[in-house]
Amino acid sequence: MKIDHQTTVFALIKQTMNPKDSLGQVVGEVLSLSPDAVYRRYRGETHLTIFELEKLSKAFSFSLDSIFGMNKNMVLFNFKPLDEYDFSMDIYLQDMLDNVKLLKAQKNPELILTIDNTPFLQLLNYPHLIRFKLFFWAKTYLRLKEYENIDFGYEKISSKTFDTGLELLKTYNSIPSKEIYDPELLRGFAREIYYYYHSRLIKDAEYALYLLEVLDRFLDHLKAQAVVGKKFVSKSTPPAYGNDFEMYFNETNNGNSSIFYRSDAGQGLYISHNMLNYVHTTDKTYLDDSNNFIKKQLNNSSIMSTTNEKDRNNYFFQVKKMIDGIRKKIETESSEA
Repeated sequence: MKIDHQTTVFALIKQTMNPKDSLGQVVGEVLSLSPDAVYRRYRGETHLTIFELEKLSKAFSFSLDSIFGMNKNMVLFNFKPLDEYDFSMDIYLQDMLDNVKLLKAQKNPELILTIDNTPFLQLLNYPHLIRFKLFFWAKTYLRLKEYENIDFGYEKISSKTFDTGLELLKTYNSIPSKEIYDPELLRGFAREIYYYYHSRLIKDAEYALYLLEVLDRFLDHLKAQAVVGKKFVSKSTPPAYGNDFEMYFNETNNGNSSIFYRSDAGQGLYISHNMLNYVHTTDKTYLDDSNNFIKKQLNNSSIMSTTNEKDRNNYFFQVKKMIDGIRKKIETESSEA
């Protein structure tokens, strides 16, 4: 095994570790080796065996094919199958928090997001909206048994779930991000609210209208962040430094929601699928290809943060106009019922 390949293996492992943890200890537990034996492999003094590579690839979820360049047309993605999903709002948010905290712990972290309809991380500013989105996914798409005979209605979020969501939001806010939005922002979300109202899957029509009102507030907050070019929690004040937020407008369509992340430790990509599930890869060839595409997407988009006031105002006006149309539709149907 060549030294550069072995170096790549340990670089991928370090990317998934908390920098405060000991490489020798973490890898040693997987391979049943002493820290000294691990560091000999880390320095290239001892080669990893094929059996050790197998254990490491499984434990730290990387592809040996991608490392050795066996087939550049094949990519390894990690994901959680839906039939294995132990779903709850708290578990879902905690999984996201663990991943974002891991990136935050690295040196010079950065995010590049493409938004298809719903900016989930930004939506954390308004827990009512997050609860509806996850309820809709669990009941309508996952079709979980515990949601079969339950209609959506007002329910206070537990303090634990609220705290997890707030910590996730603050951690995401602390990482500089470039985010590409398109004309479909919140259209699907607003239609989901109407679908639940029209299908009598929401207990109170007034609550459906309230959710649309909260969507309006969310847009006001998103616009406020774009104006100053900083991310901050709703109802708080923007920071003087850091928390950089670059908002871009793609006039066509983003196609999907993705999160490209990078730091001094490495890079990776999350792509949404099956609505709110996601796949993850650190495959270098695929990441290079994706990064080139994202750069082109940024070049073809108009920046809307801190500048371009006219286009920014028009963008948010159009999204609010769409939401108002859904609101009037519900009000009309409710008055005729």
